[in-house]
Amino acid sequence: MAEIKDPENTILMELKNGTVVIELLPDVAPKHVERMKELARSGQYDNVAFHRVIDGFMAQTGDVQHGDMEDGFNLSRAGTGGSDLPDVPAEFSKIPHARGSLGAARSMNPNSANSQFFINFKDNDFLNGQYTVYGQVIEGMEHVDAITRGEPPANPDRMISVKVAADA
Repeated sequence: MAEIKDPENTILMELKNGTVVIELLPDVAPKHVERMKELARSGQYDNVAFHRVIDGFMAQTGDVQHGDMEDGFNLSRAGTGGSDLPDVPAEFSKIPHARGSLGAARSMNPNSANSQFFINFKDNDFLNGQYTVYGQVIEGMEHVDAITRGEPPANPDRMISVKVAADA
């Protein structure tokens, strides 16, 4: 496994083919990092579908309200919800939306991020300064590349479990 420098700010995301290790960026986007850790620690990301996966672009997940494939899952609603916590204000930075970067999904309102996020399949520079970047895949990108495509996918993949490395 990749060397984990800061277990408190590292996410272990279990997918069907293996573990994705994500280094969070608390110095860049502290509110987004805290939200991800809070939802991971409460188990809310477990079994949540990848509801929007666009080849050559990104894989989106994190709808803890409608995306849990074990609890009242409705594919047509996945991607429309968030957590019961307040939205997180934008934390834009100079960090690029490079391959493997983690971005906060939101509505047209830049301050509407909540629980949903996406992982970039490639460098998506057109997103720079428009969406908050708060993590980077440091191992397991091949597992992200293998996520079933679709908007939504007919048979979506899921995050089996999401944990903070310090707790694993």
